[in-house]
Amino acid sequence: MENKKTRVRFAPSPTGHLHIGGARTALFNYLFARKYDGTFILRIEDTDELRSTKESVESIFDSMRWLGLVWDEGAMPDMSEKGEFGPYVQSRREAVGIYREYAEKLIKEGFAYRCYCTPEELDESRKKALAEKRLPKYEGLCRHLAPGQAEKYEKEGRKPVIRFKMPDDGFTGWNDLIHKELKFDNKLLYDFVMLKAGGYPTYNFACVIDDHLMQISHVIRGDDHISNTPLQINLYKALGWEMPEFAHLSMILGPDGTRLSKRHGATSVQEYKKLGYLPDTVKNYLALLGWSNPESQQIFAEGELEEKFNLDGCQKSPATFDNVKLQWMNGEYIRKISREKLYEFALPYLQEAGLDLSAAKADVKDLVYMEFEKYKLLSDIPGRLEMFFKEEPAYDPKAMEDVLKKPETDKILSGIAAAYRELPDFSEKSIEEATRVFAKANGYKNGQVFHPVRVAVSGRAQGPTLFKMIEYLSRETAVKRINKTLDMIRTANGEKSK
Repeated sequence: MENKKTRVRFAPSPTGHLHIGGARTALFNYLFARKYDGTFILRIEDTDELRSTKESVESIFDSMRWLGLVWDEGAMPDMSEKGEFGPYVQSRREAVGIYREYAEKLIKEGFAYRCYCTPEELDESRKKALAEKRLPKYEGLCRHLAPGQAEKYEKEGRKPVIRFKMPDDGFTGWNDLIHKELKFDNKLLYDFVMLKAGGYPTYNFACVIDDHLMQISHVIRGDDHISNTPLQINLYKALGWEMPEFAHLSMILGPDGTRLSKRHGATSVQEYKKLGYLPDTVKNYLALLGWSNPESQQIFAEGELEEKFNLDGCQKSPATFDNVKLQWMNGEYIRKISREKLYEFALPYLQEAGLDLSAAKADVKDLVYMEFEKYKLLSDIPGRLEMFFKEEPAYDPKAMEDVLKKPETDKILSGIAAAYRELPDFSEKSIEEATRVFAKANGYKNGQVFHPVRVAVSGRAQGPTLFKMIEYLSRETAVKRINKTLDMIRTANGEKSK
């Protein structure tokens, strides 16, 4: 392999958000190109006229950029194109007649033909084959039309498709870089449609034309395309073109052993982004779906995947998507990033939650970083920190009940409020010291004091480090909330507030 000739592509169909399986395919192509100093191309295959949308194209661009999969050639987010082998959008290629040219060439040379069969006739043929327990494939009814039959069909208003004439006998095989030797009996293959009646190319036709003209050296894609490969190989042979090398990646399954789908939870890159996963986490985890390295390394530093990836480590057995492992890995990555970077990632989630960041008495970056060791998802952050951005916390009923029913709570909170008001230095260290001194002086265990103070200032029984949290809330807010809790206790006990 000459590094300068390594050219790979990711060619999604824009019929929805980028699926996690498609993202894995994009990643492996990207890593392969980087490993061998090659070219990574993004081609948009939008020949499904009914389902392809502009919004899906934009979502693909956004997902690719979020994952850091920078392409060297191809369609760009502003719909311009970068590279010498464009257009890189199939509808644009169709518009300039690229596919029609090669279809006509194949008809002329006897490798393709026009088919006038109607959908009803094809359906009837399939039903008959099934009834006779035969393979329900197209039987080549229009391969050898009688003289004048085509003209008759044309006069009837039938619009033909163009089909490829598959060999009748022999085998089609190749050495797959992951699955090794694969072979198909040509009798089981069918004369696939190359051009639809409206002139748009089908997947099997367009991708061969495009891969050849874009000088693709390796086709790395999901193993759901294995059955397409013998059709495409015969097309390469008919056109007299050298084939790229093929590598088919293993399927991704859900925890129940079935193909990954919506019933297993999130399936698109955009959903994982919204849930609060870091792009490096998703990139790292996707790399481990169907690929391993000799060291069984799980977490990769920046640049390591590009260095260590190779197709030899790809397995042909299905990979299982494990959300528990993904969430664990996200926590590991969160703990590796800086205070500034964590704030940058957290900010959109804080804003989406509608929190008034200007209401905080402390630097929001400090607030975000305070609990970084506990985060599993970025989307967890607003819920953990909302107490710092509101006039009053959201009091947890169970936590409040536990505090209200203890007779010593009134005395404890009254004493702590007084101690906090008198502190000359309202810092974490002095707050902790004052709280412990109060507990010891009044014969309480530390937990007896810490617990009601936490609930009073945060509304919860659990949360951030207690004394750092109180410092960040500010003296004014902490004392105000303690007094609010005292009022609630006295009201519950039928007493008047002091």
